[in-house]
Amino acid sequence: MDGTASRSASTLNWADELSIAIDQRFERMCEVRRHLHQNPEPSGHETQTTRYLASLLASENLEPKIVGGGRGLWVESNGSVQPRIGIRADIDALWIQDEKTVDYRSRKEGLMHACGHDAHSAIVFGAITTLAELDRLGKLPWPVVCRAIFQPAEETNQGAIEMIKAGALVGLTDLLGVHMDPSRKVGTIGVRHGDFTADCHEVTIEIHGHGAHAARPHEAVDPIAIAAQLITSIYLFVPRSTDSQDAVVVTFGKIHGGHASNVIPDHVILSGTMRTLDSEVSARTIQHIARLASGLASASGARIDIQWHSGPPPVKNDASLVNLLAEAGRVVVGATGVHPIRRPSMGGEDFANYLSHVRGAMFRLGSAPSDEAAPLLHNPLFDIDERSLRIGAQILAHAIVRWCDPKDTHCMAP
Repeated sequence: MDGTASRSASTLNWADELSIAIDQRFERMCEVRRHLHQNPEPSGHETQTTRYLASLLASENLEPKIVGGGRGLWVESNGSVQPRIGIRADIDALWIQDEKTVDYRSRKEGLMHACGHDAHSAIVFGAITTLAELDRLGKLPWPVVCRAIFQPAEETNQGAIEMIKAGALVGLTDLLGVHMDPSRKVGTIGVRHGDFTADCHEVTIEIHGHGAHAARPHEAVDPIAIAAQLITSIYLFVPRSTDSQDAVVVTFGKIHGGHASNVIPDHVILSGTMRTLDSEVSARTIQHIARLASGLASASGARIDIQWHSGPPPVKNDASLVNLLAEAGRVVVGATGVHPIRRPSMGGEDFANYLSHVRGAMFRLGSAPSDEAAPLLHNPLFDIDERSLRIGAQILAHAIVRWCDPKDTHCMAP
C-alpha cells in the first residue's frame, strides 16, 4: 500500500485517532508537568528546564532548536517542511513559596509554578509529539506541520521578545496559546474575540524629601506622608477622571522607605502597575498621575520623580482563530463546555508581543477539580486537576489539524 492510500485508509476517524493517541500520552504529560513543578526556575534562569524539554523532544525523534543562551527552544513537528502555524508554551516560575502538601511540591525554597506554566509546557509537549507521530504514521487526513515554542521569561515580559529576535516566528502566520484557569471547572474552556488581556505598564515613583527626627516632623519634608497622600490621590482621582466605560486599574504593590521607627527618611520609593484596555487611556492616565505628583510636590516642597516601564501590550484575539479553537473545544468537551468570556482580563500576558508580528489567539482552560472555589493564579496553594492536560492538548492538536486542511482556508492568512 503506498503512502497516499495508507493516509486515506487511516483518516476515516482522524479525530478519534488523535484523541486515542493523546490519551496514550496522558501519563507522560502528567510526569512532565510534575517534574517541572518540582524543579521550577525563575524568569531569566530557565536553562535546566530548557535542557529537560529538549531531551524529551529529542527522545520523540524531533529536533529541538535551543535559543542562544540556553533558555527557550522551538521544535517542528516535521523538520523537512516549513510550518505556518505555531503553538506556544511558557516555562518560567514565580518567586512564591509552594505550600501544597503533594508529592510533586516544589523542591526549591520560595519558588513555584503558580501560574500554570508547567501545565502549558506539558500540554504543548503532548500536542506537538502526538501530531508528529500521527503524521509520520499517516493517520491524519492531510499533511500537518506545526511549530511548538517553549519560551522563557513570560513573567518579566522579556521571553517572547527574545524568542522573536532568535527567529521563532520565521515562516509563521498564526499562533495559538493556552492559559490555565482555576476559576473554571475542568472540562470547560473560555473563549473571547478581540480584547483578551490588558495593556500593562510598571511605574516607579521616587519621593525626595528631607529627613529629620521623628519627634520634630516640622523640620522635615516627610516623604512617607507625601507617599501616603500621593497613593490616596491616585486611587481617588484617577477613577474619577476616567470614563466609567474605560477600564483602568492602578495598584501599588511595594513601598520602601526608612530604616528606623524614630527617623523620618530622606526618600521613599513606590512601585506599582497600571493596566488599561486602550493605549489612549493609558497615555491619559500617565499624564494625570504626573499632574497629581507635580501638584503634591509643589504643595509639600518635595521632588517627585516618575519612571514608567512598558509591560506587555494587550492580547487581541483574532476572530477566525478564536472560532477555530471554539470548534476544536466543541469536539473535545462538547458545546456546553465552551463558554464565552464576558469581559477581558486586566492581567498582562507576554503572548501579546507575538501579535505585532502574527495573528494569534489564546483560550482559557478550566483546571479546577470541581465547582467549588480553587486557589487562584499566583497563590501558594495553586494546583490543577491534571485531567485538564489531556483536554488542552486535544484542543490544540485538533485545531492545528483543522487549520492545515487544504480545502478549508477560512482561518488561514493570505
